[in-house]
Amino acid sequence: MTSERSDAYIDDILDFSELPALNNEKSNIVEFFAQTNVLVTGGTGFLGKLLIEKLLRSCPDIKTLYMVVRSKKGKSSEERFKEAFDEVIYERLKREQPNFFNKVVMIEGDAAEEDFGFTPEIKEILMNTNIIFHAAATVRFDEKLRLAVNINVRSTKSMLLFARQLPNLKAYVHVSTAYSHCVRKSIDEKHYDAPIEGDKLISLVDSLDDDKLLKIGPVLLDHWPNNYVVTKATGEYMVLKYGVGLPICIVRPSIIISTAKEPIIAWTNNLYGATGVVMGTALGLLRTLHCKPEVKADIIPADYVVNNIVSAAWGIGNRKLPELEQQSNLSNEDKIPIYNTVSSCQRPITWGQFLELNKFYGISVPSKKVLWYHSIILQRNFFLYHIYSFFLHSIPAVIVDTIAYLIGQKPILVDAYRKIHKFSKVIHYFSTQEWEFRNENVMKLWQKLNSVDRETFYFNMEHLDWHEYHYHHIRGLRMYMLKDPLDTIEEGLVKYRKLRIAHYTILTIIALLLLWMFVSFVSFLWSFCPLAH
Repeated sequence: MTSERSDAYIDDILDFSELPALNNEKSNIVEFFAQTNVLVTGGTGFLGKLLIEKLLRSCPDIKTLYMVVRSKKGKSSEERFKEAFDEVIYERLKREQPNFFNKVVMIEGDAAEEDFGFTPEIKEILMNTNIIFHAAATVRFDEKLRLAVNINVRSTKSMLLFARQLPNLKAYVHVSTAYSHCVRKSIDEKHYDAPIEGDKLISLVDSLDDDKLLKIGPVLLDHWPNNYVVTKATGEYMVLKYGVGLPICIVRPSIIISTAKEPIIAWTNNLYGATGVVMGTALGLLRTLHCKPEVKADIIPADYVVNNIVSAAWGIGNRKLPELEQQSNLSNEDKIPIYNTVSSCQRPITWGQFLELNKFYGISVPSKKVLWYHSIILQRNFFLYHIYSFFLHSIPAVIVDTIAYLIGQKPILVDAYRKIHKFSKVIHYFSTQEWEFRNENVMKLWQKLNSVDRETFYFNMEHLDWHEYHYHHIRGLRMYMLKDPLDTIEEGLVKYRKLRIAHYTILTIIALLLLWMFVSFVSFLWSFCPLAH
């Protein structure tokens, strides 16, 4: 019975049905991409893979897709290029367009290097590029300043300078983040001042060694929370400085989570941010989090972001840029539009609701890989959070690892909680504060799409059902992150019941011990009371 249920669910998420024709209209976006040469940076990342899949599947007349790939962790760029297309998200594309790979060209390059490390020969090959999606970035909040600057700032400048040389550029989309200016509580689709001028920041990292950069880091950050947002904000500054005159725009996604519908339901390969919190709680490792439950969690499904990015390229490519440039009082936003791709404007959800929905749908399909019973305390007070963390994380980790060591097993929990606490330290800035976003440009872009494009490139958050989303979301994490198929649900339920019994048994023992200690303490005090004699 379980196997049949699993097969039915997988058949559902791998829906290969064709989209219906709507009023015999043609897709304006598909026509825009027809016979174009597209360059994508960051194509091996979570968002980049989905972007490439969407472009190849929904815009089948693309002539060439250039994909920038670097070597990493002992693997050559060629190996990583081939492995990227082994993901399950490409199964639908392989079925619908078996020869798609013929139009994909790997370009060896590294965003951390000057000019991406492109040779003159590579630059010559890329001179026929018509559309650029610059999605390469380091998304690590605690990334070292030098690497963060090289990838998020220097590569942005390099790609913009290259784009200015292209004779037939139709559109350029720079992917940033909605939190690039998180020091402001109200974030409109506007250009804001960067913490430091981009070229000065590049010169700074070029002239100082790592030790000196580490020392000036706090001064440079000032009231900014981490190197990630500082460099993303500075990257936007570079777009404004070097992108004026190009058909260019900036897309700012908020916290990206697994897909809602396409190319398959609930896919992710990314453990950063909100997904990491859900995984930690689902496994029973994350027991407390510094978080305000009533604060809005501006999370958004990855496929909505991808569709917005592709649509933004069409939107900017159809602007009459020369006429705009002739206007005397042109604002920065008219020169380079910004799209805040967020959920809070149309379909807000709080951190408390987000975690509760994951728990509600998660405990019905627990993984056999869970380590403990699902229970998490969201603590708004930073001091109390550390107390909870000490008793719920650190002490159990030491006890379990000590037992593991004594019986000849490898201790893992102390190291695991060290990583969890490091993760919690960087995410609490976003789980305890709230921002007011505006996304009028996103909604105006949506209004410009015809009925076919609204179906094919759907990104309007208004009709997203968070309950339906989380039903699939937790199953997707189980399948794609834990590599635990739905066939093992019964096995997971049996294990989870045992953990629940153990959990409440321990709580009962602790409660009895505390009661005994309290009674003993009262008895001790009573023995000194005159009335007791």
